[in-house]
Formats: sequence, structure tokens, C-alpha cells
Amino acid sequence: MTKTNQTINIPVTGMSCAACSTGLEKTLANLEGVVSAVVNLLAGTANVELTPSGDIRKIINAIKSEGYDVPMANVTFHLLGMSCAACVSAAQNALMSIEGVISCTVNLATESASVEYLPTLTGIDEFQRVIKDNGYTLRPLTSEILVDNTEKEKAAELQSLKRRLTYSAIFSGLIFIGTMFPVPIISNLYVLFILATVVQFWIAIPFYKGAFSALKHRSTNMNTLIALGTTAAYTYSISTVSEVGFLKEFSGHVYFETSAMIITFILLGRFLELKARAKTTAAMKTLTNMQPKTAEIIRKDNTITVNVSQLMPEHIVIVRPGQRIPVDGQVLDGSSSLDESMLTGESQPVDKTIGDNVMSGTLNLTGSFKMKVLKSAAESALATVIKLVWQAQATKAPIQRLADKVVAIFVPAVITIATLTLLLWYAFGPSPTLAIMNFISVLIIACPCAMGLATPTAIMVGTARAALDGILIRDAQSLELAHKVNTIIFDKTGTITKGTPVVSDLIPLSDIPTDELLLIAASCETLSQHPLGIAITEMAKDRLTGTPLYPVKDFQNLTGGGIRATITQSQLDILIASPSLIEKDIPIKQTHKNQIEELESAAKTVVIIAINKELKGIIAAADTLREDAKEVINLLKGLGIELIMLTGDNVKTATSVAKKVTIEKIAAQLNPTEKLNYIKQLKEKGRFVAMVGDGINDAPALTEAHVGIALGSGTDVAAEAAGITLIKGNLMGVYKALHISRLTIKTIKENLFWAFIYNILGIPIASGLLYVFGGPLLNPVFASLAMALSSVSVVTNSLRLRKKK
Repeated sequence: MTKTNQTINIPVTGMSCAACSTGLEKTLANLEGVVSAVVNLLAGTANVELTPSGDIRKIINAIKSEGYDVPMANVTFHLLGMSCAACVSAAQNALMSIEGVISCTVNLATESASVEYLPTLTGIDEFQRVIKDNGYTLRPLTSEILVDNTEKEKAAELQSLKRRLTYSAIFSGLIFIGTMFPVPIISNLYVLFILATVVQFWIAIPFYKGAFSALKHRSTNMNTLIALGTTAAYTYSISTVSEVGFLKEFSGHVYFETSAMIITFILLGRFLELKARAKTTAAMKTLTNMQPKTAEIIRKDNTITVNVSQLMPEHIVIVRPGQRIPVDGQVLDGSSSLDESMLTGESQPVDKTIGDNVMSGTLNLTGSFKMKVLKSAAESALATVIKLVWQAQATKAPIQRLADKVVAIFVPAVITIATLTLLLWYAFGPSPTLAIMNFISVLIIACPCAMGLATPTAIMVGTARAALDGILIRDAQSLELAHKVNTIIFDKTGTITKGTPVVSDLIPLSDIPTDELLLIAASCETLSQHPLGIAITEMAKDRLTGTPLYPVKDFQNLTGGGIRATITQSQLDILIASPSLIEKDIPIKQTHKNQIEELESAAKTVVIIAINKELKGIIAAADTLREDAKEVINLLKGLGIELIMLTGDNVKTATSVAKKVTIEKIAAQLNPTEKLNYIKQLKEKGRFVAMVGDGINDAPALTEAHVGIALGSGTDVAAEAAGITLIKGNLMGVYKALHISRLTIKTIKENLFWAFIYNILGIPIASGLLYVFGGPLLNPVFASLAMALSSVSVVTNSLRLRKKK
């Protein structure tokens, strides 16, 4: 059937004027495969007519290259029915074939699929239909049920597999005994035939279903190899029993036990693999179990118990000793100590009193208190962590690309090798029976599953383990790249230091009273979000209690570190800025410079207050170091990593702070753009850079670095600029994150090595290569046992990450 042109509607954001829409329209119209393009500024859409050869993804890339954005929908599914890496490829190709799907990642270990798509072109119903046509089942997930919703299904799958394994073992055992020993009734060929048929077409029916489903879509998978291999052994045995066909010249030995034992060992392998894979989600289950199922709320002076999902902002909840916090909230009445280690990795209890925020999932240790709900269960810090960890586990690491390429051609290649083995052994071998047995061995020993599981199982365990230590890794790429880091850049304020400076010196430079100087400065700084500005306003609150601030106007932040404003009533022009910025307009006397140098040498940040272009005062603030800063720096040095501190502060203060934590290299007085350029220069020199910052002011630098590490605030676990977020801002998380990355990548490499070596050595041995040089042949039953254990060994090796220190 001839394909016709199609018109698609693409939402576009970021256009601000007619020139935007006109320029974009022209760009789209010039793309290959585009017949026409109409961009509507008011509607925020691009209607594009495409020829059959047109590519929607190229259109979206063109829109983004023009500086606009295309709102995408992202959804994560539970994908049931996959049995090997070839299934992953088939399911992913099926989803990518849907018009409107932009990207897709299918993960065997998590049994999940993450899809990015244009909601104006396709949707979940279409995804489910296409996946169903390919023999799988797709179910959407929400953050509340990411783990719990699959537990019953996994248990049912395991129980079904256990039942099939039990029956298969019993029947196979009877067949083996009847074949090897003269047992009445059982040794009858037709009894063996009946027993083998039950195993082949009832117990092993899932293999046939999987193979036929793949065949229907012109693909192959692990089930194809199993179905072909066991059917070959079963068919040969039938031929022996009935004495028909070209096989009657064979020795007459019946191989019913071969097909049955192969199926039994494969089922055993899958059972062990499924049990092992279930353990990879143990850490995720630990996280979900930290959220209580119910909570006590106060309603009309009565206490009632409700499901946590019913909690909404402004509800009042009672939390008793030993209970976990149900949702994010704020203490209204009472006080207690909380164990926040599940989200922060910090073991020390944290005292909470009226006005303090509390996080869902943390454990109340001592007192009872009332809290006001701030976020629903679905929006809480814990739910966000679970959702983001799940999404990270559903992504693919770059190291997996090689395995994906091999898996794509693996099964057809194995079938080809098995067929050549059959033909060569039949033509030149001593017995056609050996040709059949070697053919079966090659099909059965081959294992794409081990290659498919090598990376995702390690990623699953690594990301979940990190989450339990208060380290949120956003995707597999960040986890992988972290192990390559050889240079770490630390921001000073809020990273090396706590970011909460306190005014230590207030020095008038004229006859202006100290309190008046502070009042003027605080009045202007109330509109500033800079830590030093906040410190000045806090000092005024404490020192000038009850004194109203002056109204100000014309407030502006100055590039280079400062503010300018006008006192409304007196029309005084106020400039509060760093000495370097002040000196561009106003000369500073040497005596004042000496004062400033002395303060900066003591690691204090200095600003000067100028009124109507006259210097009126000096304010200095000291910021305290994080308790673990020096220890972490020394640990990172032990890894051979180059450490650099960047700051917008002056050189003397920066040098003093760096010296205290033993960082030798600094760059001071840098604005955000200069920090960004500094990182670019390091990357151009071949350095692999991680940037550690607060995730807000440092967002450009965090994005530019190979790995961005943001210090979170506990409830803000979704710092978009960073690939890694340290939930509570504990610097030790930097070292832990790199250590987890190195352990995970080491495990992945071990897994991939075993998976590739197993197949590289196993397939030639199964084809009879050792026999040619006087060695033994590989019995198909032992081939099935080796195949079964290969996947289990990969998953088990990944599980070792859970116990690494």
C-alpha cells in the first residue's frame, strides 16, 4: 500500500514574537521530507506536512536548535513477558516504530520501559497495543506504586515458575531412570514418549509462545534457541521410537531424557535468576517500606486514622515515638529527635522543634509532636527519591552499547553456527547422532541473557545502594561517568563552607552611628538573596529589635558582587559592594585597604558601604567550614584526584579557606559565566571534571561539567542541573558517590567479561571443537546447565555490591 503524506501538530514553547514564528517556519520548510510548515505564535504550535520519508525527530531537533523547546511527555512502564536481551531489542524497536515516540529505553533487569513522546501524536493506549501485538504486556507506573505494584506479580511469576520446575524435575527424573535402568512400565518407549511430550508441550509451552511471538514479528530471542534445541532432541527421539525417516540408521538410543533434562535445567536457571533479580530491588523495597501506610490526623478535635494517600497540605498529623513521618511537613507543636539517615546517610539524630521541617520516611525517636502537612505522599521527598531512582535504573549506561550491538545479531548468528555444525558433522562426522547432539548443544549453551543483564543489574543495585546513603544518582550515564573523574571543582560558599555567614565586624568610616549604618545596609539588603545580605538583615533583626527598616527603591544586583538602591525618603544613593567593585568608582584610602586586607586574611568576606559615593563603612562576615570538608578533601586526594576551589569571593579569603581544607589550587573573584568558562578550559585540556555546588547559583557550571554534584537541602531532591544530588548536603557523599561509581563499573566490566568469554568459549566447545583435537564432546544436558548458571552468576555478582563497604 502506498504511503501518503501526513500532517503533524507539534507544540512549541519559547517563541516571543512574529519574527520567532516566521524564522522557525522557514527553517522547518527547508528540512528534507517537509512539504510545508505553518508555525502559529499564539497557539504555540508548528503544523508540518511530511512525506513518508520525513523524520519527526529531525524536526524536533531543528526546533530546539533554533532556541525553542518542544514539550514532551515522559512515562515509565512495567514491561512484562521479557525473557532475554533479544526481547529488550524487540520491545524497544516496537515502541520506537510508533509515530510520535522520540526516545525509548527498555531495561530487562527492572522489567521497565521509559518512553519520551509527543502527546499530540500518540499515547499510552497505542504503546500498550503495539507491545501486546509483540507478545508482551505494558502497564503504566506512578511514583506511589513503582515497587509495591509489582511485588504480587513477581511472586506469582516465581510461584508459577517453581511449579513448572517441580513438575519438570519429576517427569525428567522418571524419564532419566526409565532410559538408563530397566524399570518396569517406565522403561517402555511409549511411556517415555508420553512423559517427554508432557514436558515438551505443557511445561515448556512458555518457550514456544515466546519463540512464535518473535517469529510473528520476524525476530528471534532466547526462547527461539531453546525451542529449536529441545524440539530437535524430542523429534529425533520420536523418529527413533517410530523408526521412520532418515534417522532410522542411527544407533537407536532414545534422547527423550535430553530434551526433558534441558528444559528442567533451563527452568532451574530461570528460577534462580528470577530469585536473584528480586534481590536487586531489595534496596528499593526498603525505601518504599519507609513510608507508613496510615497516619493519625486531627479533625474536629478528634483523632482519626487515614490512609497516607489521603493526606493533603494543611492537614494536622500526630506523630508518636517510634513512628515514621508519613509525608513532608512542619512541626506545629512539641519537639523530638529524628533519625534522617534513610534520606541523608547521616547517622546522628537531628533535633526538631516548632517551625522545623520534617521529611517523609524519617524515624521519630523520642517525643510526640503535631505537624502540618506540606506535601502529599506522591509529592514528598521520599516519593521523589523513589521515582528518580527508578527512572535512573531504567536508563542505559554508555558501556552497555557494545552488549546491545552484539545482542541484536546474537541469536541469528547462533542459529547459523548451529546449522553449520549440523551440516559439517553430518557430512564428515562419525555418526549423524553426534551431528544432532552438537547442533542442540550450540543452540542451548548460547546465552544472550548474561550480556543483557550484565549492566542493568549492576546499575540497579548501585543506584539503590547510593539512595540509601543519601546520594541520588539521576541516570546510568552519571553513575558511569563519575568513575572517570580526575578533577573535582568545589564552589566555596555553601559547599566547602556552610553558606550561612555571620557578620563579625561592622566598622564605621565616618561619624555615622554604627546602628544607623546597619539600619541603612539592612534596609537595602532585604531585597537581596546573597548569603552575606541575609547575614546583614539577620544581624539587624537581633540588634535593632522593633526598629522599622527604611523603604527603598531602584534596587539592583550588580555583576561582580554588590547591590545598589535608593532610600526613598532621604533619596540617599546606597552602594554595598566588594572592595574591587567599589574601587572602580570610588577611591579607597590605604588605611582602609589595610583594614580590608587584615579582615580578608582571616577568611572573612568584606563589603564596603558607600552613601552618595562616599565610603561610610566596612562590613565583614565569617562563614564556618563544613565539619567534614577537610576529611573529604584528604580522602579524594588519596584517590589521585586534582582538587580546585572556585569562588566569587576575593583572593585572600579564598586562599585562607583553601589552606584550612588543604586545597592547593584556587580561582577567585569569578562570576557564574567565568566559572563556566573555567570548566570548559579544563575539559579542553582533557581533564574529566566533576563540579560540586549548591545546585542553584552554580547551575551553569554543574551542567557544563562532565558530572554535576549538587548539595541538596533534604526536601529539594530534584536539582535538575546535577546528575548526582547529595540529599542533605553532606560532603562525604562526594567521596561515596565516586566510590559507588567505581565499584559499579568494576562489577559491570566483570559481568561483561564473563558474559562474552562464556559465549566465546562455550559455543565452539559445544560445536565439537575439542573433539576434533582429541577432546570430549559436550553433552546438551550439561550445555543447558552451563547456560542456566551463566545468567545467575552475572546477577549474583551484581548483588555483591549491596555488601560492599
